[in-house]
Amino acid sequence: MYAASVPVCQRYLGQLAHMLNLAEAHAARQALDVPNLLQARLAPDMLPLALQVDIAAHFALRACAPLAGLDVPDFGEDSHSFEQLQTRIRHNQAFLDTLTPELMEDGAQRSCSSQAGKALVTLPGDTFLSQYALPNFFFHLSCTYAILRQQGVPLGKADFDGWHLY
Repeated sequence: MYAASVPVCQRYLGQLAHMLNLAEAHAARQALDVPNLLQARLAPDMLPLALQVDIAAHFALRACAPLAGLDVPDFGEDSHSFEQLQTRIRHNQAFLDTLTPELMEDGAQRSCSSQAGKALVTLPGDTFLSQYALPNFFFHLSCTYAILRQQGVPLGKADFDGWHLY
């Protein structure tokens, strides 16, 4: 369970931080209003950029902590700046650094629960990770990417996954 969770979340939290660096540089070059950028949405009924980032970063913890038999650390306050978003990402990466394969040895069989809107989801660890936690992590990561693209930030697939080279 460790190999399928912690390194994946660590890598893509790094990509999330990278995309935010590009967004912040773009905002400075274009003299964009950062608070407005952080409140940008794909649709009126969707969450804004800053909250998409916060939730993506927190889903890394929501995915991994239960597999290690640990409580999910508190979400904390919403972020309102690039600096706060980057701090959240670094903080969550530091938490993930404390997790070991030994802590997750029985993770596939552990019963893992998470609040999904108004529903409480309780699943065996392997199903929890593959069918609930990682899809939600990548959903919010993808929304972040899409909002940034919509706002003119020059991002590509290579910035999302860090593997592609164009």
